[in-house]
Amino acid sequence: MFNTLRNYSRLTARAKGKDFAPNEPAFRKPEIKASPVFQYPVSASGDRRVYVWGLAAHGGLGILPRPSKHKKFVFFHKPSRLRFAEEHSIVDIACGYGFTVFGVQSRDNNILWGTGINTDSQLGSDETERTPHELLLVPRPIHLPLNSPTAKITALAAGRAHLLVLTTEGLFTLGNNGYGQCGRPIIVGEDYRNNKIIHHLPDVVGEPIVSVIAGQDHSMLLTEAGRVYTFGWGADGQTGLAHYRNEHKPSLVKGDLAGQRITKVACVADCVLALSDEGKVFGWGNSEYGQLPGLLDCHQINVATEIKECRSLGRIIDIAAGGSFCMALNNEGNVFVWGYGILGLGPAVQRAKQPTKIPPTLFGLNAYDQKTQVSKIYCGISQLAAVTNNGDLYMWGCNKFGSLGLGHENDQFFPLKVAVGAEVKKVCCGVDHTVTLCKPYV
Repeated sequence: MFNTLRNYSRLTARAKGKDFAPNEPAFRKPEIKASPVFQYPVSASGDRRVYVWGLAAHGGLGILPRPSKHKKFVFFHKPSRLRFAEEHSIVDIACGYGFTVFGVQSRDNNILWGTGINTDSQLGSDETERTPHELLLVPRPIHLPLNSPTAKITALAAGRAHLLVLTTEGLFTLGNNGYGQCGRPIIVGEDYRNNKIIHHLPDVVGEPIVSVIAGQDHSMLLTEAGRVYTFGWGADGQTGLAHYRNEHKPSLVKGDLAGQRITKVACVADCVLALSDEGKVFGWGNSEYGQLPGLLDCHQINVATEIKECRSLGRIIDIAAGGSFCMALNNEGNVFVWGYGILGLGPAVQRAKQPTKIPPTLFGLNAYDQKTQVSKIYCGISQLAAVTNNGDLYMWGCNKFGSLGLGHENDQFFPLKVAVGAEVKKVCCGVDHTVTLCKPYV
């Protein structure tokens, strides 16, 4: 007890500023070590990530496939982060039939890279190679004949075997020109294997081009004034030039687009949709599966025609056209589908003759999150996609080689959320693979 009281008196004296006796041990506070501080990397506003999935055997994913004795085809059925995009500043992407291209911000003029199928030199040719590579398993630079080291890519589009590259120095086209889809005269019997021609159209239509669109074997240009020019294969009326011939010179689309200011053109095959600044929807090309409702008497429409069935859907803000179906999005976030295929309306529905609404709850709308709505829509040949205002991606449709990124290979009959680890900004659907351009969450 005496020792306890003496220790207490020492502490009390120290607290009052009194000194201990020389022979008394001083009371010392235990030393507290500072906790470690972890500094997590924070992405800049312009940082982008790329996630890929689907068939990898043709190189379209830009990832070297691992050999497998049990699987004939190598594929990824879940989103995989592309390392190439971590080493380069990606500004745009586009998917063709088995190949992918990347627009890159660079100071050495290597602003365009490609990977995948290159049988028609749609990814350019390397003059240093004695034997041309028809399959590129990892991204390789595509050398454009640029004049300025500050040239930039502004838009990309890829068809079945041709590529459109819009830059600050004009339009460049590569690949197969069998129908005039590269905007140059057709040469009968031209060999496209290891073809070194990169066609340059500096002032193709006499007015600034803001967007390029590629169908299966035809091309479209959207100008700043809202006009649409097309060229290439026209057998199904997909050029909209009031005939069914092939045309290599960009020409103004005929029909109901006269006097309209077009803000977007959508196409991946041979059916084309166009959207005006007033929210009107127009279509032309192939309508064998009812892609152009109200025009059932003719399956090949060769002039732009307004789709009046879209007038009752509200103000349309986005459109998408697939292989046998179409989609429209209104300003309330409602998605409408029509045509033939897996439309997202359940397994019992394969055909919709009129635009049919997909329930918004399938895109995440619920009582606890009433602000979620779809903001962008996309189509591939047989897959469909929608991105919400939160950057979430939903996909449905044919799921060959896991091209929907859902972790399996089963067809998906209604929209299902894809586990992408970033905010999705753009979706590109190839025939059997998908590529997304994303913004990091952190």
